[in-house]
Amino acid sequence: MGEADFWANSEKAQATVAELKGLNSILKPLEEALAAGTDLEALEDLAREDGSLEAELAGEADRLEKKVDALELASLLSGPHDSCDALVSIHARDGGTDANDWAEMLLRMYSAWASKRDFAVELLDRQDDAVAGIQSATVAIRGPWAYGHIKGETGIHRLVRISPFNSEGKRQTSFAAVDVSPEIADDDVEVELKDEDIREDVFRASGAGGQHVNKTSSAIRLTHFPTGIVVQCQSERSQHKNRATALKMLRARIARLQEEKREAEQLARYKQQPKTGFGSQIRNYFLHPDQRVKDQRTGHYVGNFQSVLDGNLDGFFDAYLRWKASGSAPQAGDDA
Repeated sequence: MGEADFWANSEKAQATVAELKGLNSILKPLEEALAAGTDLEALEDLAREDGSLEAELAGEADRLEKKVDALELASLLSGPHDSCDALVSIHARDGGTDANDWAEMLLRMYSAWASKRDFAVELLDRQDDAVAGIQSATVAIRGPWAYGHIKGETGIHRLVRISPFNSEGKRQTSFAAVDVSPEIADDDVEVELKDEDIREDVFRASGAGGQHVNKTSSAIRLTHFPTGIVVQCQSERSQHKNRATALKMLRARIARLQEEKREAEQLARYKQQPKTGFGSQIRNYFLHPDQRVKDQRTGHYVGNFQSVLDGNLDGFFDAYLRWKASGSAPQAGDDA
């Protein structure tokens, strides 16, 4: 980074800066924990001579324990793509207008979580519903270990509430599907794309963007025949830029499929089946008759619905990492 021509290639320079942030997110807490351990040893010696320091010693020991716990959790981010940025796609499922509204609520929830961590959020694609909410959307969340933290969100998210779209005030159950993939760099040789395996369709973008976006065929849809994966992008005015972003999205989805295949082979040795697939129900969100959010895999529970919707998701993410590392079988939730 000290080279005179470091910023000559802006994209490459930004990737290097991001790599440095990722390394520092591990190394700096480690250095702080080691220094705290040394200080604690010195404080222990002093406390043996001065009993009034015992309370301070206990407090410092507790703080060090929390630092070590955080480092142990960080060590679980050991997947092949965990250090990558994340592409998060959200699709409304069963539930009509309520499902469209629920999908948009999830989009705001993940964006709020990213903002709390000072991660960058870029909207790549958004299909608005005619009445309310969205039919689907894809965002890129970019920051240290973004994919490693959020990858466990893939699956079906279920909301139970009194519908604001029902004049009779009846309880409504809505579903939205979340799909998370690592954002793979263009020069990553692990994912090979052949032109003959891809069909490209161009169409007019919808939604906000000005007259140019809505009157020209700038949006791109790519279909990958071997896997059946379909991605689309309409965030840019330029068809070329949308194509480049769509290729990134496609590469990311294929990389995640490869990672899931490796994980499934690993779990098969223990007669387990992964419960994080695109069609599985992973979490229930309740606004009626009481407020609660419960993860069906880990059992992690939060009694404040709004806090979760405001992006306070680290408890769920951490519980997923520990659950996955423990090899525990999925838990049957009482709210299913």
